Amino acid sequence: MTASKFPAARRGLGLIALAVLATVSSSGAFAQDETTGPYIGGNIGRTRADFNNDSINQTLAGQGLRATSATEDNSGTGYKLFGGYQLNRNFAVEGGYFDLGKSSYTVNANRIVDNAAGTFNGETRVRGLNLDLVGMLPVSDRFSVFGRVGAAYAQSRASFNSTGAVPVNTSNTRKNDTNLKVGVGMQYAITQALAVRAELERYRINDPVRNRGHIDMASVGLVYRFGPKAQTPVAQAYVPAAVVAPAPAPVYVAPPPPPPAPVVVAPAAAPMPAYEPPVRPAKQGRN
Repeated sequence: MTASKFPAARRGLGLIALAVLATVSSSGAFAQDETTGPYIGGNIGRTRADFNNDSINQTLAGQGLRATSATEDNSGTGYKLFGGYQLNRNFAVEGGYFDLGKSSYTVNANRIVDNAAGTFNGETRVRGLNLDLVGMLPVSDRFSVFGRVGAAYAQSRASFNSTGAVPVNTSNTRKNDTNLKVGVGMQYAITQALAVRAELERYRINDPVRNRGHIDMASVGLVYRFGPKAQTPVAQAYVPAAVVAPAPAPVYVAPPPPPPAPVVVAPAAAPMPAYEPPVRPAKQGRN
């Protein structure tokens, strides 16, 4: 895909990327859900077809005509609806239905023998089913980028008519074919269940008239995920720890003094007998 093919889409995706990055930087973080589970979603955007007119020119030449100029309107509106299953944090399988809109063209031609003029007008609409393997790379808590590769079963339905010298054998035809499909994108998780996507995809297509080519689609959409979600940690209010007064220093308490020794009272001494002078015998008279 070159810059000339999708200038508006490239600018749009650039603005989306800047907005998403700005939102990521200003949003509160939460862990992306890493559990497996199903999801659904849908995208809408602009498409651009890229086919050449060689097969038309060869067909006109086989009818004696020479193409002189061509005008094309290869831009349209496309959308897709999809469902997927998240295998793990980095891989998912995704399938869905797509409508790549319409593209139209007009080829002016002259008949070689007499220079009679005419036109060949055609319109192609492409719809189909796809199955992709999606690889995702988380860049932050909310923002991730991804790439996809898969197969697209597309039905290309063409209707055309002619004017003047250009003959047309039939006015409607269709072609069914399975071809490669690739894409890149980015995703921003608004919540753990809802996310917004922006994508660029390329579908290989076989046009019933213009043969092989491709259609690019630049789109944005939403994804809704089912299943249990990881619990987001809630910030706890700061509660200061209770201030505990230090334990008082132990007070030394002197042990009580020992009880006094018992006083032993000596038994009282027996009283001394009172002194009594000796009794002298009375003197006898001299006879």
